[in-house]
Amino acid sequence: MIYPSRTIMIRYQPFCRSSRHLYPCLCRFASTTSIPETKLLPSAAGTSAFSLRDALDKERERNTLSMSTLLSHAGLPVQNNAGADANEALSPPIVLATTYERPPDGNYRENDFIYSRHSNPTRKLLEDVAGELETADSNPRGRDDARGTSAPGYAFSSGMAAVASLILSHKSPVKLLVPRDVYHGVPTQLVAALEDHGVLHRAVDMTDCEELQRTIAQEVLNSSGREGSLIVWIETPSNPLCQVTDIRRVCDIVQEVRSESAGEKFRITSVVDSTWAPPCITRPLLLGADAVLHSGTKYLGGHSDVLLGIVCPSPFTAQGEWLSERLGAVQSSVGAVASPLDCWLTLRGLRTLHLRVERQCRSAWKLAQYLEAHRDVVKCHYPGLKSHPQHAVATQQMRGMKSSVVSTDGGNDSVFYGGMLSFEVQSEAMAMAVAGAVRIIRRATSLGGTETLIEHRASIEPPERRTSPPGLLRVSVGLEDVEDLWNDLETALMVASKVCSTEGN
Repeated sequence: MIYPSRTIMIRYQPFCRSSRHLYPCLCRFASTTSIPETKLLPSAAGTSAFSLRDALDKERERNTLSMSTLLSHAGLPVQNNAGADANEALSPPIVLATTYERPPDGNYRENDFIYSRHSNPTRKLLEDVAGELETADSNPRGRDDARGTSAPGYAFSSGMAAVASLILSHKSPVKLLVPRDVYHGVPTQLVAALEDHGVLHRAVDMTDCEELQRTIAQEVLNSSGREGSLIVWIETPSNPLCQVTDIRRVCDIVQEVRSESAGEKFRITSVVDSTWAPPCITRPLLLGADAVLHSGTKYLGGHSDVLLGIVCPSPFTAQGEWLSERLGAVQSSVGAVASPLDCWLTLRGLRTLHLRVERQCRSAWKLAQYLEAHRDVVKCHYPGLKSHPQHAVATQQMRGMKSSVVSTDGGNDSVFYGGMLSFEVQSEAMAMAVAGAVRIIRRATSLGGTETLIEHRASIEPPERRTSPPGLLRVSVGLEDVEDLWNDLETALMVASKVCSTEGN
């Protein structure tokens, strides 16, 4: 039965304050529109509401979504606008096919898949998500024209495959400026695999910007106008001493030298290995970097079951755009691509990244405070400690997400100093004794998983390139209760002290 038509007025109510802010066009509609009252079936109401929302979305600028929302929907459309008849799976598929049928006319369309070494639907989905996370709500250095721009992403079979592919994307001769404190796998790859192909490297103190500027300028001068590439390799926080490099300042230096001295023949690239500071902590592309690299094996995957690396060149710098094209060619031709399963597992891991990282950061900060005050700990390295030499830089740079959790600095917006820390004890023997005495914490390499790991770094680093102090232990903080972790560490320190005093060490 259809009721007689009569006009009703819908007016804006005070409790719609947030809606008025987000949807001004909806409030104008609601304040002025007359709707004939008829018998409306529930199904028709849902369809009509979907269509009206679509119309309203076209009138207004897209809402800025938080990092937490983007991560929670990783691999899915963040907003359900696929159509009134949509029946989408809420988990993306794993596409294992290696080859795809060619159209009868022989012409592949622009976005068609051909062969999985070139592209794969699951891998492409991860690459798109990674690029969006690095530039979400982007407004780099006040550039309104760049707002909302996504970076391209390239997923590789491991973090080290990503490193090698990024280097191979540059014109030879190639030289890298690497931090003095850096993940030992990078100089090991350079010496063991790439040095014979003319790739050189030099260690510098990335926390000393004046020294770095002189070094870059000297390298440009040495090039004498010849073709070549200089890669300024930033790792922050560094592995294992947790040194923090001022990304914005270093990228400013690179751009300054680049604009004054370098030309098309000699190119300078700023690269940030941000494995220890995933996008919910730091986004280097918004600070001026030409590319950002992650070992997705660590925090992005987050469950110790993925082997994967990701590089996102910047869409905001000319060097980043140049690098993107060449990196895509290297990925496709060399073929060190991430597997569909590893890509899918990383997408799944991203959905909880913000929750895991927030807890890991809070626990790491508490453990660092406990360790710094312990009588048997010579030194604790953690950017969140006020005694850390780059604490101020870390506070500015590792801004993280907005959170209801009170931050370590006492504000309402959390500063995430990371889930990694290291500490030093009196000797190598005592360090090994501490690692041997833990029970909840696991003795293993790698980092970023749900379980807390401890590792004596010096004993696994190549002797000729050892950077870790002999008494240093690196800790990747997991999701356990922080008091359980501290009880385990405190007991291990007590046991190690007894063992070493008995043995006379």
